[in-house]
Amino acid sequence: MTRILGIELRRSAALGSALALAVAGTLLLFFAEGIGFSTGWMQLAMTQRLYLAVLWPLALAAGAWQARREHRSNVEELFGSTPRPRAHRTVPTLGAMGVAVVGGYLAMGIAGAVWIVTTARYFPLAVLAVTAVGVLALVAAVWVGLAVGRLLPSLVTAPALGIAGLALLLLIPAATRPRGWLALVFSPIYEMNMPDAYATVPGRVSAAQAIWLAALAVAAVLLFASGGWRIRVAALLPVVLGTALAITVMPHQNRFVTDAIDPVARALVCTDDQPRVCVSRVHSGLLAEVTPKAREALTVLTKLPGGPTEVHEDTTAYPDVYPAWREDVALVSVEAGPDGHVLEPAAIPAEVVSGAFASPPRCEKPAGWPERIAAASWLLGREPAAGERYDPEFRDSAVQLWQTLRQLPQAEAEKRVVALRRAALSCSVDEGLLSGTAR
Repeated sequence: MTRILGIELRRSAALGSALALAVAGTLLLFFAEGIGFSTGWMQLAMTQRLYLAVLWPLALAAGAWQARREHRSNVEELFGSTPRPRAHRTVPTLGAMGVAVVGGYLAMGIAGAVWIVTTARYFPLAVLAVTAVGVLALVAAVWVGLAVGRLLPSLVTAPALGIAGLALLLLIPAATRPRGWLALVFSPIYEMNMPDAYATVPGRVSAAQAIWLAALAVAAVLLFASGGWRIRVAALLPVVLGTALAITVMPHQNRFVTDAIDPVARALVCTDDQPRVCVSRVHSGLLAEVTPKAREALTVLTKLPGGPTEVHEDTTAYPDVYPAWREDVALVSVEAGPDGHVLEPAAIPAEVVSGAFASPPRCEKPAGWPERIAAASWLLGREPAAGERYDPEFRDSAVQLWQTLRQLPQAEAEKRVVALRRAALSCSVDEGLLSGTAR
């Protein structure tokens, strides 16, 4: 059987299919929307799943094209007259095409893994489940393509099936509204777009999707290997059972994956020495890059009475998940660039210092960004820089407030900055506190 499978791999469309999927997938990973998976392994796995929007229709078309081989060669009657059952003759083809799409998908993943292997330190086991569902989706697609191509051995079947597959993936979300959770059952790409640093795919979602895709694959095998109408009708049974079981397993909550957060990814990893700097586990590979910049900011904050003495990554996550609030901690956002290293490390000190004037979550009267930027710039002894991490619309107001502080005597300016810090912590910041116009 191994020898037959090897012959089938060489002489069928398997190798071409594998190459097409690997090349298309790798190009999509690196060039479609920029490298959005540099944060970690889960982001890579989910990004791969998103691009099944292209790979899944390609696998359908590849299966349909391969299924026409006997029809193209006019050997259907010859093979049909042999005593060997059709089911036995289909196993090498099913195996070769299955191996091909699995190889293409894994080659795409390896290309992404090579890019982040030196910077991504956190590997959750859920990555394996997300990847396995992607593999199963392509196996099901290529086997469905084989089944349809055998039933409709026309030259236009492959391209038509590919277009239909793309349309199906794009239409599933609209067809299942307002039950977004139902789209998760039938679409391997739904809610896989733009995963943030703490994103995850719950195990029940992967289990439900695997059940549905496995049922679809079994039905496709029955259709492709069948020799009569009874088995073809029986192929509906795994689809019905798989659908019912997958719907039962899938949590009936909309935006279930979008709102899912991996608590281990958010957990803090800290330096052993003082002053302590902490980042989330998913960014633990960036701790050495963040630490010197964060400590530079903490040195500045020694000028602020009762100022922060530690720096933690801001692990705020959508929709309403906030880190534990501590007055002695300044929060800083840690973002990885396309190369897996810290994006704009030079902006960290200013962000840390401005974090000293942040308010607790859901604060009714927090310090505004212009006030925070101006106070931080006064402590840093320089004008607010245009390239730092804040909305450019705040810069003009911040510069005006900073200039006001500079023109004041040192003691008066320090008094206002300290007052801003205290008011921010107590959620009682009045407008004009820095400029001296507060009532």
